[in-house]
Amino acid sequence: MKHNIMKTRLGITVLLLVIGFFVSSYSVVCDDNKPKGPEGRAKNVILMIGDGMGITQVSGTMTVSGNKLNMTTTKNIGFARTQSYDNYVTDSAAGGTAIASGKKTRNGMIGMGPDSINVEPITELLRRKKKMSYGLVSTSAVTHATPASFVAHNINRNDYEGIALDFVRYQPDVFIGGGKSNFVKRRDQRNLVKVLENDGYEVVFTMEDLLKVKTEKVAGLLADGHLPRYSEGRDYMLAEATNAALGILSRNDNGFFLMVEGSQIDWGGHDNNPQYVIEETYDFDLAVGVALQFAARDKNTLIIVTADHETGGMALTGGNLEDRSVLASFSTNGHTGVVVPVFSFGPGAENFTGFFDNTEYYVKIKETLRVR
Repeated sequence: MKHNIMKTRLGITVLLLVIGFFVSSYSVVCDDNKPKGPEGRAKNVILMIGDGMGITQVSGTMTVSGNKLNMTTTKNIGFARTQSYDNYVTDSAAGGTAIASGKKTRNGMIGMGPDSINVEPITELLRRKKKMSYGLVSTSAVTHATPASFVAHNINRNDYEGIALDFVRYQPDVFIGGGKSNFVKRRDQRNLVKVLENDGYEVVFTMEDLLKVKTEKVAGLLADGHLPRYSEGRDYMLAEATNAALGILSRNDNGFFLMVEGSQIDWGGHDNNPQYVIEETYDFDLAVGVALQFAARDKNTLIIVTADHETGGMALTGGNLEDRSVLASFSTNGHTGVVVPVFSFGPGAENFTGFFDNTEYYVKIKETLRVR
């Protein structure tokens, strides 16, 4: 990997990036884009969120990977608006809550409306109505804004210890990511790992142990805080953890819902670091490949690949297809209000095309699964 860093007159960092990606076992091409379950109905849903991943992040990663991305092999494509209740530019808490519950809320709030009243996420609705299992996989702490939006209810996204209590209270069948310290190094001195174990969870702290689990309730707390960058030791955790979660959740004959987040695409955007952004988008796409392989075999699984918002105002101002390089710049180190891409595959995928609001994921998933 090599890159040249330059500065524009405006002081915006740009970077000419060349990455020699190899062909991964987690890559798949979707030849049949419309697998159908009984009566054309989905039994399972895999929602994959590239945090901060706009169309530019996808475009740049396509170039440096030789136009070989799993997500872009899907034929059903749409765009989602991302504004929050109180801001044109959403944060991950409000964005995640809108996706999870179909309700707009204020930036910074998790799993509740702008009136601070709890809203039910799709995960709990599907468990209550259809007895489906649900799980979360993330490269951040599981208590971070996006994964927390599918489990917790909190007025403050930064109340990580309070959010960890909600993981114990609502008990996702599987959750895998970082955040161990929020469960064991707490101000209230409680050891929530012990509580989880008493409730029947197998709690593991390494990928090696995660791949050996036999139970149907699993908590994988793989780091005290967030996981390291893909290029700094995380390796294929996201793809492998996605595969492990699918193996566990698919034991439920009633179906499952799995949310997978590529958390650190967002962090690369905040850092205005194209190398970080593209590496993390590529890593996220490996997990998409795992999901697509599962869905191609299962033929009853809807996959939705999208983002909660775009980060960095990333632009591609040049590049070279032959040497797989891009020249990138950023307009901000925060989020932006642009629409984000939506790629979908499987029964019901056609419902996620065109332009729609981020609150409509909830409605469309309900309709696809025929939940009343």
